[in-house]
Amino acid sequence: MDLQGTLDRLVATGAESGLQVAAYRLGRPVVEAYAGVAGSGALIHSFSVGKGCTATLVHVLAERGLIDHDAPIARYWPEFGAHGKAGITVRHALTHTSAVPQLPRGLTRDELCDWDTMCGVVASARPLWEPGTDSGYHGWTYGWILGETVRRVTGLTPGEALREYVAEPLGIADELYFGLPETALPRVEPLVEGGWEANLAGLPHGAPFTRLVAPNRGLWTTASLADRRAYLLADLPACATLTARAAARMYAALLGEVDGVRLLSPAGVEAAAAVAVEGTDRMLLRRHAKGLGYFLGMPPMGGEVTAFGHHGSGGSVAFADRARGLSFALTRTRLVGPDNDTTQLLADAVRAGVGA
Repeated sequence: MDLQGTLDRLVATGAESGLQVAAYRLGRPVVEAYAGVAGSGALIHSFSVGKGCTATLVHVLAERGLIDHDAPIARYWPEFGAHGKAGITVRHALTHTSAVPQLPRGLTRDELCDWDTMCGVVASARPLWEPGTDSGYHGWTYGWILGETVRRVTGLTPGEALREYVAEPLGIADELYFGLPETALPRVEPLVEGGWEANLAGLPHGAPFTRLVAPNRGLWTTASLADRRAYLLADLPACATLTARAAARMYAALLGEVDGVRLLSPAGVEAAAAVAVEGTDRMLLRRHAKGLGYFLGMPPMGGEVTAFGHHGSGGSVAFADRARGLSFALTRTRLVGPDNDTTQLLADAVRAGVGA
């Protein structure tokens, strides 16, 4: 497949508005293409692709002895242990088994963007089931649970820690962010609705995602939220604003060395990417395999559990394929519903090219 030609056609026909694709194999860049955006250095908010960045940061800190996967989060953040949460561990948070995926129904977008407010909300929450016994996607709360843990052990905000421990060593400090600095705002490509918000609106009444995870429309992961200046500036480690190139480079540096930099030891990657929980997710109501902070074997990953990474609302994705030594990232400006096949098309094309 002529990948650049495919991207150009998708944008020219209106099927997509803006795309970036990047891939590394065995530590070297093999794909870098874009269409409909200012370039491969344009920043695109990619929602929960950022959870993979947060997981990576936690694992880097764990290898440095700053975080213990099996330690209670309350060891680092004592206030979190209230209301039956004293036994919740970092591992529980990474696997979405902490049992606190919920947000208050009346929460506003302004409150969502205030770090201290949201840490207070999470600390005061009560588990919805026995922690550690089942997994339910922590769409927003994942970011504060792990992000405040990072802040307590490093003394840095999550965004500062991501920069120091992940982005700067890889030379992508201006391409990988939780919250953006003011100076980066002009590089952000606006998102547009392409079916994702309609998909959320079409979920059955009482669906766990819209009843608990994002319990009012202002908290839905939509273009109208992500295009707000205050949101883009907020440190929200459940999400990230980045380039496809940065995401692919980060995952490549988990698989092996990239220009002399490797983020985790082989044993660390093996532990992070092994199946930790598997079954029907309580919030998403679909069957998933999860490692420590990553989803495993999703369709764009080839359906193979040797691939690990994270998707984002509206169709962005980034992952590492251990069997092929391949990392792949797609960022997009048009937020699409689950019936859109662009992500699968492009991931399959890159996989086929590597195979050839």
